Amino acid sequence: MSQSLIVALDFPSKKEVEQFLASFNGKSLFVKVGMELFYKEGPSIITYLKEQGHSIFLDLKLHDIPNTVKSAMRSLASLEVDMVNVHAAGGTKMMQAALEGLEEGTAAGKKRPLCIAVTQLTSTSEEVMQQELWINKPLEETVLHYAKLAQESGLDGVVCSTLEVPSIRKICGDHFFTVTPGIRLASDAVNDQVRVATPATARENGCSYIVVGRSITKAENPLAAYEMISKQWEGVRV
Repeated sequence: MSQSLIVALDFPSKKEVEQFLASFNGKSLFVKVGMELFYKEGPSIITYLKEQGHSIFLDLKLHDIPNTVKSAMRSLASLEVDMVNVHAAGGTKMMQAALEGLEEGTAAGKKRPLCIAVTQLTSTSEEVMQQELWINKPLEETVLHYAKLAQESGLDGVVCSTLEVPSIRKICGDHFFTVTPGIRLASDAVNDQVRVATPATARENGCSYIVVGRSITKAENPLAAYEMISKQWEGVRV
């Protein structure tokens, strides 16, 4: 399961990424490149990470009109990353267009990147969703609705919190991926996340992938933190 543990490279530039990865002694990781790093370094950071043998989740959360998302995904597919995402709130036509762009942009003989949809950010609370976003349904019900829309649109899975995974499994099945950020060790600060869980809870709830950032990247010994979280995620007694 170690390749389903995704390390969030939430760094401002390539320099910090190189310093962080140096402690892993050439170990192949599954890493997440988000907006901050990609907007600073551009496609060259993807090339660098691929050369180092890492799998890549390019986390840009596309949300625009269908044609724009389709064109953007066509370009992103050429980077040959392993996973990309959109916001489910963009609707069915946009999600379908994202898939079309990925298919068109994937080189012959290559595997299309997995495409997943963000349901509700793990920083979003029930109060924020209803009072600020004006979504007057319960948070979990909204997440499940978005997950079903994503599946009906042909996407491979969703981004959600660990709390919603068991319910998503019931309505979307075991082959629909759930990618869960907001993973923290029991001793860690929650920071800006609201719906969080430990690696062990994520495993028990049936998550497909977990995304771990600060618990590893801010650790005094990142490699030791990675290995400890991997063991908890894999259910190894420590």
